[in-house]
Amino acid sequence: MAKRSGSKRKRRRSVARGIAHIKASFNNTLITITDMNGDVLCKASAGTVGFKGTRKSTPFAAQRAVEQAAHAARRFGLQEVEVHVNGPGSGRDAAITALQSSGLRVHSIEDVTPLPHNGCRPKKRRRV
Repeated sequence: MAKRSGSKRKRRRSVARGIAHIKASFNNTLITITDMNGDVLCKASAGTVGFKGTRKSTPFAAQRAVEQAAHAARRFGLQEVEVHVNGPGSGRDAAITALQSSGLRVHSIEDVTPLPHNGCRPKKRRRV
């Protein structure tokens, strides 16, 4: 068996400011907290918290997912976040409110949902 030349130990990063990316789709809510360079610190979703099926798309599921991600981010020393919200889902507002109540200071909120400037033809309208 080959011997390691140097032991690589994982160092705990200390990050004071980061970006919270919230992707709220119709089926799920994904939260990724990164540092300012875009390196991922932690992530969570309504599915990883324990919700299944249609309950993943609820605002309460988004709130619980944000609480879990914020708790993990606090261990990195994160204090202040910029929020980038993407998507049309119902968990958008609940996720931002949960970020504020979890002890992180929200510096700015930005909607980064991609909107076409009359590019491709959209899919046909859904009729229920």
